[in-house]
Amino acid sequence: MFLTITVNTALDRVIFIDRITPGSVMRAGHMLDCVGGKGFDASVALRGLGQETLALGFVAGDIGKALVSLLESYGIHHDLVWTQGETRLAHVVVEQELHRHSHIISPGQSISSQEFNALLEKLKGYIHQAQSIIAGGSLPVGVPVNFYHQVCEIAAQAGIPVMVDSSGSPLIQAIPGKPAVIKMNEAEFQQTFNNFLKDSPIPDTVAELEPRAREVYQEFELRNLVITCGRKGLLAVLPGCSYLAAAPEQVAVNAAGAGDATSAALAWYLSLDDDWETALRWAAATGAAATRTAATAECRLEEVEALLPLVRINRID
Repeated sequence: MFLTITVNTALDRVIFIDRITPGSVMRAGHMLDCVGGKGFDASVALRGLGQETLALGFVAGDIGKALVSLLESYGIHHDLVWTQGETRLAHVVVEQELHRHSHIISPGQSISSQEFNALLEKLKGYIHQAQSIIAGGSLPVGVPVNFYHQVCEIAAQAGIPVMVDSSGSPLIQAIPGKPAVIKMNEAEFQQTFNNFLKDSPIPDTVAELEPRAREVYQEFELRNLVITCGRKGLLAVLPGCSYLAAAPEQVAVNAAGAGDATSAALAWYLSLDDDWETALRWAAATGAAATRTAATAECRLEEVEALLPLVRINRID
C-alpha cells in the first residue's frame, strides 16, 4: 500500500476554454471537478496504475465533502482530519487551442495544533503498512515549516522510504531528514535553490540543467533528486550518474497533475527494488499519459504501457 500525505488539499475545478482573452467574455466548453493536491493526485495516478493507496490530509466544509466523494470514486482509501473553514478550490483554466493550463487558487483552511497532531498520529498508525510514502505540496497556515522533516523522521524509524515533492523552505527543511527522493519541477528547483545558483537562468534543455542539479545534489548531500521539466522530460540525479528520460510529446488535454502521476509511477517501481532506468521509463510514460485525460492526474494503465517502449533514456556518467 502506498501512503500519500497532502496537508494543503484542494478540489480542482477544471474549466476548458479556447484561450484566455483578457477583457473579454470567455465561455467554457465544459467544466470538470477533480481531485487536487500533490499527494492526493499521486493517489489518483496510483489507482490508474492498479495500486492500492491510502490518502492522509486535511479537509473542511462542503468542498471537502465533494473532494472526499471524488477520492472514493477512484477507490482511494483515506483517513482524513476534518478542520474548521473550507478546503481550497483551485480553478484550473485549460486553453484548448494552446494546450496549456493555469491555476487560480483560493485560500484554504488554517490548521490548529490539535488537528496537526491528529494527522501525525494517523501517520504513525499507518506507517508500518506502507510500501513507501509520497508527501507533497505547499503548507497551509498552522502546519510547521519542518513538517516534511517530521514525516521523514517518523518514516525512518519504520524503515519506510519517503518521496518529498515540494519547494522553498518546506523542502529545504526536509533535507536533513534524508528523504529517499526529493522531487520538484524545473521552476520550483530554480526558485528553491536560487541563491545557491546565483540567479542563473533556467536552461533550455534538460541536459543543460544536469550540471546545476548535480551541483545542488552534492552541496546539499541529497540521496536522489528528480526534476520534472514538462514536455522536455525529466532529470534524475543519482549517486554516480544522472538520467534524462523523455516520452514522446503529447497533445495535452489537461497537463495538471502530470508531475504527480510521475511521482506515483516512480514510487511504485522503486518499491519493487527495480533499477532506476526502468522506474524512470515508467515515470515518464505515466506523466505523459496523464496529460491525455481531462481529469487532473488521471491515467490509464493501457496508455502508459503503450508509451513505455517510446520513452528515451540517456545516462550521464
